[in-house]
Amino acid sequence: MGQKIDRENLTEEDYRLFSERLQQCLQAMETLLQKKDFGQGECSLGAELEVTIIDSDGRPLPVSHQALGPELDPRIQPEVTRFSLEFNLDPVAARGASFTNIQQQLTSGVSLMGQATAPHGGSISTIGILPTLRREDLGDEAITNLPRYNLLSKTLRSRRQASFQININGEEQLLATSNSVVLEGSNTSLQLHLRVAPDEFAATFNAAQMVTPLALAISGNSPYFLGCRLWDETRIALFKQSVDSRSTAPVAWRRAARVPFGYGWVRNSVLEQFAESVLLFEPILPICSDRDPRDEVAAGRVPALSELAIHQSTIWQWNRAIFDPALGGHFRLELRALPSGPTPVDMTANSAFLLGATVGWASRMQSMLPGFPFQYAEYNFYRAAQAGLNAQLLWPTREPVSPRERPVTELILENLPIAQEGLDMMGVNSSESRRLLDIIQQRCERGINGARWQSTRVRQLETGASRDEALQGMLREYQALAREGNPLHQWPLDEA
Repeated sequence: MGQKIDRENLTEEDYRLFSERLQQCLQAMETLLQKKDFGQGECSLGAELEVTIIDSDGRPLPVSHQALGPELDPRIQPEVTRFSLEFNLDPVAARGASFTNIQQQLTSGVSLMGQATAPHGGSISTIGILPTLRREDLGDEAITNLPRYNLLSKTLRSRRQASFQININGEEQLLATSNSVVLEGSNTSLQLHLRVAPDEFAATFNAAQMVTPLALAISGNSPYFLGCRLWDETRIALFKQSVDSRSTAPVAWRRAARVPFGYGWVRNSVLEQFAESVLLFEPILPICSDRDPRDEVAAGRVPALSELAIHQSTIWQWNRAIFDPALGGHFRLELRALPSGPTPVDMTANSAFLLGATVGWASRMQSMLPGFPFQYAEYNFYRAAQAGLNAQLLWPTREPVSPRERPVTELILENLPIAQEGLDMMGVNSSESRRLLDIIQQRCERGINGARWQSTRVRQLETGASRDEALQGMLREYQALAREGNPLHQWPLDEA
């Protein structure tokens, strides 16, 4: 997905050729899917962690370019803003102590990025949105000066023909505007990858769509943006609005947003996800290779389908399909909704719960879909992002009338055995899965997620300080506790 874009001046002919090549990619994929055993293989996991670089006062520090020297670990890459970095974990087989490996890699990645930024006065914060961000930190100069990000910002702005408008109503309201996609760069996340066989993709994708709201509610860690207390996962609303390229002109109907939850259940094939992206959205980064992917398939080779990968990277569906030509060609489900932080063990537990529940529910989805129209899954996603552990979600039942509204905390606890079952099916060591799911249970029973911890401390600190001072004080405590590495449910918090 992170293919290099090395030029910014593009023509209408580039867009025309790219659109043709996307259709060729779909045809090549359709042919590949007709081959027996294509895409089969051992279940594996991967992840990408985004972080924010901060200075000694907890403010964003735009030094990613200086930190990214030639000797730096190549798994560390720049992000949209100059105060963000991304660490790409090595994929691991799901079987065995896979999550111990992931936790170790997350810990190592944070350490490596900290070492890279320390000479420039920086340290690393794993938090969904840095609560100390100010409007002056988010000018156009904050965008990382690379062709990909420059072209992305310019093209989306051109499509919209107006500034990007932010209007988020939470506990407080935020109104903001921007002439670039820089506000999107305020978000940092933990993105998961699950290798899925083609014949299992539809059920697995649908299961992920159903259980993602549960994982989002228990992992919420983004309550503040530009000094306002908004949603538990403000990232969800901010991302959608900050790259919304749809024209603001009055129309009878609106095109699909480029940051969607989805448009319906997958009924038959993974190909549906790629065809949807090609048919619904205009190209943004029309960089073509010199090879027709159909010729590659005809010659017995697995094509890169690079144009399709580039196009997919400009449509930020919260759960999306990925094609990878490696290992004979395979598909992955990318789960993008989880926030960064607070600690590696918390992020690993969030991952285990979401992945386990996804796999555990996959075999159950066929019987559940008739009683759970897709619009209810989408509703749940935004309610979980907004209200976190206070959310009331809709949940399917086997008896009429389905669905029924239930507290999200009840649903999380009820789904822990299903998540355990899913992890067992993946071959994860049972002691490891129990340890991680116990963290989710403890957090749920205490009624705590990162957003609630942050909000409680800010309210307490505000009794004797301004909002800005309270946010800085809370972040100092957050950083100190995150460095200690204990899971969030063990963090001290007087809620009286």
